[in-house]
Amino acid sequence: MDVPLPGFGGSERVRSRPAPGAVHVPGWLSLERQRELVAACRDWARGPVPLRHTRLPRGGVMSVQTVCLGWHWQPYTYRRTADDANGARVAAFPDWLVELGRAALVDAYEDTAAGDGYTPDTALINFYDGRATMGMHQDKDERSGAPVVSLSIGDTCVFRFGNPESRGRPYTDVELASGDLFVFGGPSRFAYHGVTKVRPGTGDPTTGLASGRLNITLRVTGLESE
Repeated sequence: MDVPLPGFGGSERVRSRPAPGAVHVPGWLSLERQRELVAACRDWARGPVPLRHTRLPRGGVMSVQTVCLGWHWQPYTYRRTADDANGARVAAFPDWLVELGRAALVDAYEDTAAGDGYTPDTALINFYDGRATMGMHQDKDERSGAPVVSLSIGDTCVFRFGNPESRGRPYTDVELASGDLFVFGGPSRFAYHGVTKVRPGTGDPTTGLASGRLNITLRVTGLESE
């Protein structure tokens, strides 16, 4: 039986495991925690490196807007400074996000030791408006195979979770709603995944987010501290 963690929504709804090492926990974040995260994301979006559309090496521009913590991701590397934006050093990764990531692993994997030693040092915060999508890709710029912890707030999206070999089938489409947790590690750590659509108007404005979707992913870069 699942036991709700203090400050989280618990696991009243049935979790799913779309692939080995991948777990979807609906409603994991309480409304209060969602509000706190929305407020924090607004602060981070103001800088020192502001929320922006990332430009890809071939000239394309991502439809999502992104801000980073700890390490700045730019295709396809991590740096401490946003050399593709304003050149500023990114905001520090807060200790409370480390604890949140550890709690997420414990609950997702139903193992009290699952968070032991898990120390995420970067977060990519993506904001999706009603038209934004994310193509199938791997999170492979890290030098670590530690799990990725993904949190959703706001409008529901269709999250396509695939396999480590290719962008094609087999994959599973999962609807991620506000407050949902999705973790992928182990055999699925480098699975291709993406967001095929956002469903405008499906979020709860009481989270503090009137429209759109926030996705916060916690990762371990495996890079040396500076």
